[in-house]
Amino acid sequence: MNALRKYIDKIKPNFEKGGKLSMFHSVFDGLETFFFVPSTTSRRGVHIHDAMDSKRTMTVVLVALMPALFFGMYNLGYQHYMAIGQQAGFWAMFLYGLLAILPKIIVAYVAGLGTEFIFAQIRGHEVAEGFLVTGFLIPLIVPVETPLWMIAVATIIAVVFAKEAFGGTGYNIFNIALVTRAILFFAYPAAMSGNEVFVRTGSTFGLGGGTPVDTFSGATPLGQIAGMTKEQGLQPVTDVVGNALSSWDYFLGLIPGSIGETSVLAILIGAVILIATGIASWKIICSIFLGGFATALLFNLSGATAGMQVSALDHMLLGGFAFGAVFMATDPVTATRTELGKWIYGFLIGFFAIVIRLLQPGYPEGMMMAILLMNAFAPLIDYYVVDANVKKRMRRATVANSKKVA
Repeated sequence: MNALRKYIDKIKPNFEKGGKLSMFHSVFDGLETFFFVPSTTSRRGVHIHDAMDSKRTMTVVLVALMPALFFGMYNLGYQHYMAIGQQAGFWAMFLYGLLAILPKIIVAYVAGLGTEFIFAQIRGHEVAEGFLVTGFLIPLIVPVETPLWMIAVATIIAVVFAKEAFGGTGYNIFNIALVTRAILFFAYPAAMSGNEVFVRTGSTFGLGGGTPVDTFSGATPLGQIAGMTKEQGLQPVTDVVGNALSSWDYFLGLIPGSIGETSVLAILIGAVILIATGIASWKIICSIFLGGFATALLFNLSGATAGMQVSALDHMLLGGFAFGAVFMATDPVTATRTELGKWIYGFLIGFFAIVIRLLQPGYPEGMMMAILLMNAFAPLIDYYVVDANVKKRMRRATVANSKKVA
């Protein structure tokens, strides 16, 4: 790192005011502060400084995402080789998933960061660090067969219209990764909701070619449940070759689905990291599960459709519910900030996720729309929580003053 520091210091004058590359100062500053903590300090006022700036916070989130990413890579290969009826070892499965997901990560970062660099240069601002996590999240929440050009287009649109148009990092109302998925979902529904997109059956750089077996179905468990008629009732959910799946399979994550969303176990490991470091709010996470579980129990009392007959526990384990609760809803920019507001915000996300999942047959997931909906209402929730606290203190002060007068 010392050698890198010396090299950066050597070329830095070229990017400062008056240097021959000064027009690229924002780009250089973004790269420098990614590797090293800025040495500048405030000249006036009282401020507290430490090494945990925004980029370091984003780095911790990336570390928390690693268990879900690594398991997703393995599961992608596992589902593939199961679908084509071939045997493979652990590393072959993992390598297959790695080669399948890596291009999507690269495309998401190039498209998103490239857009942010352009806006930073135009405005003469520093490059914000928020996309470090967003670019990592996008490939984890889209089906594995989503074309790269679709990811690039949706990412650029999301960054421009859902982030930069609002002023950049810290000013966006909606979670950018979820906006990207929403754009993909509504603009290219055939590529996002088809059964075949959740299990990759084609070869990746010559790995694992073959033809799927006759019983192959790439539908996620939620997709299978949504396809069950009222007359059928709840039928056993199966894997890609017809074997029945259990709640334990849902928890471990050996099921079809978006690469980062299948393993609740891996997601919970990430949750522990985020909560232990104080980055994510445990109140939001817990209230989401509480709201979702309670709502699913109420629908269980009706049992009018196959989805309403699914146990409340399984609803917590299926789809993107756990991933959204841990990594999406806790986004400090788009979530509520008041302590009571966090409970209300999380509970309503869980409530709406299950309601949308069970009452909208064309959209069996629900978590994406629930979070985006509550992103819009987060400022309003905080406003009323703060307003209620102000009124309570005013009444308390009025009572105290009246007693003094008496």
